Amino acid sequence: MRVNDPWALFDPAAPLGRLARNSGMARLGDWLEPHPHGIYVRPADAWIDPSEPEARALVTHGHADHARGGHGAVWATPETLAIMDARYGEQAGHPVAYGESIRMGEVEVGFVPAGHVLGSAQIVLDYRGERVVVSGDYKRRPDPTCTPFEPVKCDVFVTEATFALPVFRHPDTGDEIDKLIARLHANPDRCVLVGAYALGKAQRVIAELRERGHEAPIYIHGALQRLCDLYAEHGVRLGELLPVADAKKADMAGHVVMCPPGALNDRWSRRLPDPITAMASGWMRVRQRARQKNVELPLILSDHADWDELTDTLSEIAPREVWVTHGREEALVHWCEQRQIKARALALVGFEDEDD
Repeated sequence: MRVNDPWALFDPAAPLGRLARNSGMARLGDWLEPHPHGIYVRPADAWIDPSEPEARALVTHGHADHARGGHGAVWATPETLAIMDARYGEQAGHPVAYGESIRMGEVEVGFVPAGHVLGSAQIVLDYRGERVVVSGDYKRRPDPTCTPFEPVKCDVFVTEATFALPVFRHPDTGDEIDKLIARLHANPDRCVLVGAYALGKAQRVIAELRERGHEAPIYIHGALQRLCDLYAEHGVRLGELLPVADAKKADMAGHVVMCPPGALNDRWSRRLPDPITAMASGWMRVRQRARQKNVELPLILSDHADWDELTDTLSEIAPREVWVTHGREEALVHWCEQRQIKARALALVGFEDEDD
């Protein structure tokens, strides 16, 4: 059942005094049960991002370490459901738009933007005076392909920790895209082959190139076509995209070519005009990773929050407790404890490289 005034429940500026009244519970969030394959919301009888099929699933976004097929019913944003349909076949989906809320058992559930990829959401849970926000994956930087992250005051904030080490401070996005454009212009007889994950990162690289004024056709591997079409259908401006399969080698000289990371050093790339191999990922900060993948032009471009964004977010939201998952949990837990914020690590199964 929809509530009439969803933002009365999910007002990001709502004072914590109202949200965190003494509910007689022994411990904050004890109505949530973290399991290795997901978080069970007991009073809603539903799972958040379960990695195994469940009867009722709340899904933050479409990456494979959060969204799987086979659930009895799925609640997610319309965009995430469209992505899941494209990847896993038609879902028993219940769309929940940003700003809407639903009641599941005794829990009010809402979805607010996470800024990670198209349709990505934080799941806001209100139950007996407590508010828990499960952020999924998120970033704080502008991204032309998705709605920006929206901070929500809460009692418990469940945060990712993919890049939760001080060494991970992502550079300016525009500077990384300018590096790509400069290398392309300096080598008009070659192409720049950019490896980027099929959901989110590939579309973001293309959209960021358009934002920097690069309007030339971009050639794409066939594995990217379906999700690029889906992004375009949802209003993301990607410009002219041409399939590599239909192009001659000479046609692609002086152009950007996009492919999944697994195709960078594949036999497929031999059809390209002397490619300059690039990869767009937050992990390109680690030189050893770039060398292992034979990357000539590492582009540090992440769809996850870096160390400063993670800690700034926690300072802004000011939760009473922080639950940490998916990444360098220990460093972020230690940062919280130094600031007298109660924190714990959740042992959830994740595949952090799937999306970055």
